[in-house]
Amino acid sequence: MSREVVKIGDKAPDFELQRLDGGFFRLYELLKKKNVVLYFYPKDSSADCTKQACEFRDHYDTFQDLETEIVCISYDKADAHKRFERVYRLPFTLLSDCDAQIRNLYGVPRKFGIMPGRAIYVIDKKGEVQYVFNSLSKPAEHVQQVLDVLDDINHDSVAQYA
Repeated sequence: MSREVVKIGDKAPDFELQRLDGGFFRLYELLKKKNVVLYFYPKDSSADCTKQACEFRDHYDTFQDLETEIVCISYDKADAHKRFERVYRLPFTLLSDCDAQIRNLYGVPRKFGIMPGRAIYVIDKKGEVQYVFNSLSKPAEHVQQVLDVLDDINHDSVAQYA
């Protein structure tokens, strides 16, 4: 069942998926502590998906400095994720959404109606979507925009408490 596309200003839908270690990941548990970059991608180890994952990996320390965790979701099963994580030394959470339940919950579109889309949501600690990027092309070029949004979120929260 598809839902309306999640947009900037919307409350991010909560969800739970099994982690690679067998435990469970729940979005709103993480949001109690950190902002979240939630990104959906088509396939582990494909050229563009690898480029995107490595771009996030290469900036991971900066994301951590901005009190942000990266969470990645694709159709791939846990064994593919484990290999992808190991080969490219990915320090962030990879989750399997084999039945597209979470993809549909967020309204992530498919390209040509068949190919899984690529979408990124920056979600602040209050659960509000602050940025949406939706494109199968140019998978690595948006990382700086995501960092800029997170920098703005952190400066706004510092200003609120000053």
